[in-house]
Amino acid sequence: MKQRLLGNQGFKVSEVGLGCWQLGADWGNDISKETAFNILNEAVKNGITFFDTADVYGNGKSETLIGEFLKTTDATIRVATKFGRAANVFPDKYSKAALYSAVDASLKNLGVESLDLLQLHCIPTHYLMKGDVFDWLRELQSDGLIKHFGASVESVEEGLICLKQEGLLSLQVIFNVFRQKLVTELFPKAQEKGVGIIVRLPLASGLLTGKFDQNTTFAADDHRNYNKNGEAFNVGETFAGLPFEKGVQLVDTIKKDLLPEDLNMVQLALRYILDHDAVSTIIPGASRPEQVLGNASVSSLAPLEPQLHEKLKQLYQNEVHDAIRGVY
Repeated sequence: MKQRLLGNQGFKVSEVGLGCWQLGADWGNDISKETAFNILNEAVKNGITFFDTADVYGNGKSETLIGEFLKTTDATIRVATKFGRAANVFPDKYSKAALYSAVDASLKNLGVESLDLLQLHCIPTHYLMKGDVFDWLRELQSDGLIKHFGASVESVEEGLICLKQEGLLSLQVIFNVFRQKLVTELFPKAQEKGVGIIVRLPLASGLLTGKFDQNTTFAADDHRNYNKNGEAFNVGETFAGLPFEKGVQLVDTIKKDLLPEDLNMVQLALRYILDHDAVSTIIPGASRPEQVLGNASVSSLAPLEPQLHEKLKQLYQNEVHDAIRGVY
């Protein structure tokens, strides 16, 4: 597993991290503590040193499981968590007191004295523009309760707003084969500022695994069912904002015309992201240990050929861009 630096002033992270939303069981099948530990152990075994979670994933369950796991391993793991989407603050009740209270809860859940990285969790744009919350984050850092702070954002506009803030270590963004706008509009500015990029939804909610077809259905409590058109939250968080049927069609095109014989769709999708120097780490989720192994192995693959990158760019420009819904 190769390592990259998260921001100029940050720490080293594995190129492939682990997204831990599933551990909270907010959607899909419930994950037992045994399965969660098997997933986390498989991650450590394969050189993954960066876990991404949030206080709202299972109302603290994901953080708590990670905290219990950390007591069982000698590996040096960096854990990033988030603040800003809990019902007591979202969408319009943000305060310094609420932030400090949330950080205290996360510290207890994770069993640590200081958070490696605290990220704003897709809070409304006008709060990012107002900027008070960044002052509070800097106070938390000065108090030693967090080591670094960053922001998880929904759009290029929000990313650019955050980049104006002194001390910002990282931006967490939606970026994949279907979300290429960031390559020219955000990544260069982040690199100029020395801000690291954490990529969520690298597989577009599973679309880019190539395992779905037009008849695939999802459970009622799966966001790929109840949020497929943005009914519950930003549609961009589900299938990268594409209508499911369009996404399946595009993946079929990639498999037929662009997929190299020596790669599968997951490898193509993850390697595409890692080929961008601005990216520090990707955080695909996993509901089974074998998925962790497959994701981690992408770090050792050779970069995609320049010609393939160009073809994927053309596919995005001609077939994808205009089909994306939601803020971007």
